[in-house]
Amino acid sequence: MAVGSPAPEKEKPARVGDPSSGVVGVGVGGGSTGRGPGPPGRRRRGAAPSTNASSRTYLLFLATCAFVVGTGHLLHLRVADPHNVHRHAAMRFEREHLGGRQREAHEEKKKKGRGRGEGQDQGQFGGQDGGRVRGQAKGRFAKPRGGGGDAVPRWEERPLLHDLAGLSCSDHGGPEDDVATEEMVYWKDVPSDATFASPIGRGGTRKYLTFEPDGYRGESCAAVCRGLRPANRIRLTLRTPHLFPTGGGFNNARMSMETIVVMAHAMGRTLVLPPSQGIYLLRKDRDKQRVHFSFEDFYHMEQIGYEHEGLDIIHMKDFLKLEAMTGNLRNKTTGKVSFPPGNRTDWDGMDPKPLKEWLRDVTLTPLDWDPQMCLAAFPSDDGHEHFRELEGMLTQIKAKFPSWSEYKDKPTAVDAPPLDRMREAVSSGFKKLCVYNQTMQEAPVVHFMCYHKMRVRMLTHFYAFLFFEDWRQDLWSKRFVRDHLRYTDEIQCAAARVVAAVRRLARNRDPSGNPNGEFDSFHIRRGDFQYKNTRLEADQIYENSRDEIPENTTVFVATDHQGRPFFKPLAAHYNLVFLNDFKLELKGVNSNFYGMIDQLV
Repeated sequence: MAVGSPAPEKEKPARVGDPSSGVVGVGVGGGSTGRGPGPPGRRRRGAAPSTNASSRTYLLFLATCAFVVGTGHLLHLRVADPHNVHRHAAMRFEREHLGGRQREAHEEKKKKGRGRGEGQDQGQFGGQDGGRVRGQAKGRFAKPRGGGGDAVPRWEERPLLHDLAGLSCSDHGGPEDDVATEEMVYWKDVPSDATFASPIGRGGTRKYLTFEPDGYRGESCAAVCRGLRPANRIRLTLRTPHLFPTGGGFNNARMSMETIVVMAHAMGRTLVLPPSQGIYLLRKDRDKQRVHFSFEDFYHMEQIGYEHEGLDIIHMKDFLKLEAMTGNLRNKTTGKVSFPPGNRTDWDGMDPKPLKEWLRDVTLTPLDWDPQMCLAAFPSDDGHEHFRELEGMLTQIKAKFPSWSEYKDKPTAVDAPPLDRMREAVSSGFKKLCVYNQTMQEAPVVHFMCYHKMRVRMLTHFYAFLFFEDWRQDLWSKRFVRDHLRYTDEIQCAAARVVAAVRRLARNRDPSGNPNGEFDSFHIRRGDFQYKNTRLEADQIYENSRDEIPENTTVFVATDHQGRPFFKPLAAHYNLVFLNDFKLELKGVNSNFYGMIDQLV
């Protein structure tokens, strides 16, 4: 500024609405911030809008965002969260099945249980001269280690959730109970079986058996690798094996589960059910329905524990709360108390890999129990000397090892002496016994892995792997699986509806010649079966069956093959029907259950 020049005038605060100021009326006092003078049209960062029409729009926007976020969170927790889906399904199942006729039956059984008294000694295998009172044996376990929690409630206190002897479909969309029973029921309710407990592991602190299901976890590469080149598919499966299944399909999982359940009873251990998770090939329509399952979605697992004196079944969540979170589990290497990853107890719907790895570190994991190499043998009495007696039997047998061909069409009697029955059992190639030795018996938790890289997998039929010195216990195990490890009422009733519909079609096609609506069935597996030489073409299937199935017979085809043209050679001779033809009967049923329904039909 030149010397002597007049001083410039002070700028006057711009007025809102003054055209000469260049400031739009957005606040009180000069600038756009509403906090006094400032450059025209600029807003200070972080300044709150004023309470005019623009600010009301902003507040409405914030309220809308909060509503959308809150509603989404609520829907996730109450509807879509897999942790709650199972809880709501169980509550609905219990509510439906504790009404009317079944409630009366349950109350009647409670009265009978109390009337028999608590101190009756009825022997070992049930009946009038065998077994304990149902309500009594559930108290045979002491409290969990560490003193926390109560023992398992007694049988009389448990709800009766399904009919043991029959099948009621009134709560599952039909059909009529007599139709459902006639078509589906192959099981029986043998009351004396519920009172039998294994002679091993009685009393003392509760001990557990945990396991990794065969076929659970991960997705097929077809689902995960979609759009990848073959080389990239291979690279993905090698680098991320945890994304893919650790076993086979559901039938393999079922076989393994049956073996594990019978072993838990034989060892006198509480069975711990794995959390719900993905199952190989059971991931259909994941955006529309549940795709995480536990065995309780397919079987009445918890009710099985209610029904039997010698078997307790709990969920992984309860096991972790009772034993892990109370500091009762220690790392095998360091000896230090170990807690589940992230102190999490509810693993339903979560990636089970961290839980599996942790369980392997804090439990006894018998890697030498290989169903392809050894026979799991259980004595008729507790005590280590009785296990040694079984090994002595095998030593006698090895002196002249039998061949399986010796027993072709000449099976050993079910009540034959133990030595004769063991000789037949090992004839398939077993060279040693899987012994439930002292180390295993003393372990608080025994854990059975499923891991292909280590060739550790409990893939076997229970009746081929387990040997019982007492022939009566052997027969009990077979009745137990037949009568109680069956599909849930929901699956059974859906299959009964389909069978009834197929019978109607067959009857309508030939009312006079087929008044009972009889039909035949094919199981044609082609999709994921690794044995290519078993994939017969349709015309060859017809040639193999033409002498057994008359022309124009109604035939139900259970198959994983999607294309109908493949079946044209069969359709030229038979009236073919498929499960997808009965969508009305399957309305509301999870499509991941279709394989089980196919099997039952």
